[in-house]
Amino acid sequence: QFPFGRRLPCDIYWHGVSFHDNDIFSGQVNKFPGMTEMVRKITLSRAVRTMQDLFPLEYNFYPRSWILPEEFPLFAAEVHMMKDSDPSWKPTFIVKPDGGCQGDGIYLIKDPSDIRLTGSIQSRPAVVQEYICKPLLVDKLKFDIRLYVLLKSLEPLEIYIAKDGLSRFCTEPYQEPTLKNLHQVFMHLTNYSLNIHSGNFIHSDNVNTGSKRTFSSILCRLSSRGVDVKKLWSDIISLVIKTIIALTPELKVYYQSDIPAGKPGPTCFQILGFDILLMKNLKPMLLEVNANPSMRIEHEQELSPGVFENVPSPVDEEVKVAVIRDTLRLVDPQKKKRKDYLLLIIHYCKDLINQCFIIKKNPKRQHIESCKNKVNVRYNYFMCYRCQTLEHVSEAKEELLDAGPAERPDRDAGRSPEAGLPSLCLKQVFPKYAKQFNYLRLVDRVAALFIRFLGVKGTTKLGPTGFRTFIRNCKLSNSNFSMASVDILYIDITRRWNSMGIDHKESGMCLQAFVEAFFCLAQKKYKSPPLHEQVASLIEFCEYHLAALDEKRLVCGRG
Repeated sequence: QFPFGRRLPCDIYWHGVSFHDNDIFSGQVNKFPGMTEMVRKITLSRAVRTMQDLFPLEYNFYPRSWILPEEFPLFAAEVHMMKDSDPSWKPTFIVKPDGGCQGDGIYLIKDPSDIRLTGSIQSRPAVVQEYICKPLLVDKLKFDIRLYVLLKSLEPLEIYIAKDGLSRFCTEPYQEPTLKNLHQVFMHLTNYSLNIHSGNFIHSDNVNTGSKRTFSSILCRLSSRGVDVKKLWSDIISLVIKTIIALTPELKVYYQSDIPAGKPGPTCFQILGFDILLMKNLKPMLLEVNANPSMRIEHEQELSPGVFENVPSPVDEEVKVAVIRDTLRLVDPQKKKRKDYLLLIIHYCKDLINQCFIIKKNPKRQHIESCKNKVNVRYNYFMCYRCQTLEHVSEAKEELLDAGPAERPDRDAGRSPEAGLPSLCLKQVFPKYAKQFNYLRLVDRVAALFIRFLGVKGTTKLGPTGFRTFIRNCKLSNSNFSMASVDILYIDITRRWNSMGIDHKESGMCLQAFVEAFFCLAQKKYKSPPLHEQVASLIEFCEYHLAALDEKRLVCGRG
């Protein structure tokens, strides 16, 4: 640990809270810029809602949500309309503060009038969602799943999911919400930080019992009941990939702001905590995503009144140690160097073969001498790089020789740095399943257009000039849609998004506002629904005109 920073650069920086914990200019950082903001309850709800507008069936794993206080009138109107059309409908809703964590400030309501519209809701916005009344129960208790997901790279997108997770149980037998039991948090809320204070909470050394268990133990139990566990895992993987696809467009905007393209800077990776609830019909539902999931592997135990001791938690240790160990294995910079070395060997071998083939094809003395020189140069480069790599190997061997017999690893372990480690607990799901999900990445392409026209590097908002340039370069203005109409569209949408209290540090149009404007343009240009087809058509139209413009500039540059 370096509390006051470090002068020499590192391969990997492990930050506690966010990307901005320290100023980093090289290596790899375990946080993405903007991730903490992106997984807040309001921002996550907005990102998923955008995808629900485009692909409603694919994104039906997230409960219907309203943002408070701005959407309270809409929430109240929709609920009353649904109750009027179906008097038997008796819904329950859950209110979650935007910046809350560990169950802080969460409560259940039966009617919009029950929302605590006091000064706190104005100063502390919240999300209200339909409460899932029919969860899957184990031992008559409600539980949720904490799955660990590694986002290894944004571009190209690379996602890994841990093969095991945690199941966190409520501590009172579940009953469907009524006015009498709405306030019984140990029955309805699965948060570990709440239930640990219950007298019924059970700390167990067995991963199959207690108030916190491994997810694999639950899967074994479900499998014994005849549940198709492979199908369940497939649904969970789909949920994770789709959620990250919803988050990546805005993450890319944050990323280019902090690490502009073409400039030296760190790369990023991040472990995320996905909280998932299984419904009675085994459909997984996303509850929330955590940017900083707890990695503690012990819990406090009260030895005597007021005297506590940290005790190891076998369940946490089994899951979390594997996640961190294998994350470090996947981002290991030495592994990348070894891979680069192999690619370089392949490159030089191909080059040498090509030059030898040219000599054979053109047996003129002058040409042979020229090619031989090229072969020698390439061979010398290759040997130089090989010597540099072998130098590191010889240094390691010398260290082993200096070490005493007890310190030396056995021969089999010395063959590979990972020979003594278990197989990876992190399973790659993207790009492995990219073909199944790439059609969903429309907003990613819209974000690429947005970033192109930002103009000033380091900014996250589009000014009026940038928006007009986008319209002109993509040939979107015509007699029915003049530049005056373009300005009105920009002002109306930008003003509304800014009034929602979204990042007043910069003036201009944020990505969500640009996406809304883009959807409006798509609906104007292409009259036939569905929306995702209209948006896809407009993206292709814009990309075509921008590619033609780039080609024209390239030709002019050559001229």
